[in-house]
Amino acid sequence: MKCIVSETDFHITEPTVVSIGKFDGRHAGHQKLLQRMQDWKVRCGYRTAVFTFDLSPAVCLQGICPQSITTEAERRIGMEAMGIDYLVEYPFTEQVSHMPAEEFVREILVGRMNAKAIVAGTDCGFGYRRAGDAALLKRLAGELGYETEIIEKEQDGGRDISSSYVKEELDKGHMEKVRELLGRPYSVSGTVIHGNHIGGPKLSHPTANILPPKEKYLPPFGVYVTRVYLDGRYAGGVTNIGCKPTVEGHWPVGVETNLLDWNGDLYGRDIVVEFLNFERPEQKFSSLEDLRQQLARDEEYARFYLDSHKGLC
Repeated sequence: MKCIVSETDFHITEPTVVSIGKFDGRHAGHQKLLQRMQDWKVRCGYRTAVFTFDLSPAVCLQGICPQSITTEAERRIGMEAMGIDYLVEYPFTEQVSHMPAEEFVREILVGRMNAKAIVAGTDCGFGYRRAGDAALLKRLAGELGYETEIIEKEQDGGRDISSSYVKEELDKGHMEKVRELLGRPYSVSGTVIHGNHIGGPKLSHPTANILPPKEKYLPPFGVYVTRVYLDGRYAGGVTNIGCKPTVEGHWPVGVETNLLDWNGDLYGRDIVVEFLNFERPEQKFSSLEDLRQQLARDEEYARFYLDSHKGLC
């Protein structure tokens, strides 16, 4: 996959089938749309190309840092896994924010991305004040020489599957439901760093610590049954998201995982922690011994859950 980041002066020479959006979470609805793009590729030979922004419009327009289910790095990995050929992360500037919708289609989607087909959802919005919609895409198609396909929203029990819906379920700790909506487990990825070594010699639980970026949307603080992708395979784990309330000092929000039946140094390695089940909220213990005993119970629960859900790990 070719990733075009923060560039305005680019031109894709190959004919493409294009879709636009943030694709936060790459949930089942997004996957339906991306799969339809693959159908165009097989049928017409077009390259698949996704247009998004390299910075959320809310950052520029409102000065806030919104949290996303998937980070930019995770989105790139996911798009490549879905077989996308071009990912355009366009710079969101003041000028771009005022670009009329018709100009956006004419100059960027057709002019720079060489769109011969545009696949979009029924609720797509683009251009100044999101004035552009599916009707505009259809109206301009004949004039600008592309075809359109408008995709109905994927639903779950009569409700549209959306990033907002996924976040609602994340807030409740409903990891099984999140897995259903995403079509895969919710995950946090990162490089393993040194922790405070409490999990090692003092508690006999070696751990892998990663610090999620501030823009990562996290489920509630607490303990989860997880699986960790490493060396081409999965290992079961018990993961705590939180700030280590039992340990003295001030700690950043971290993702700390005890890998079950795993030996070896993980420091400096990139891992993906996938969340399968919420066990309990984060809590403060009166002593490290009480914490150690609870960790043993957490491990027992995780083993039971994984044994009861064969195929997850």
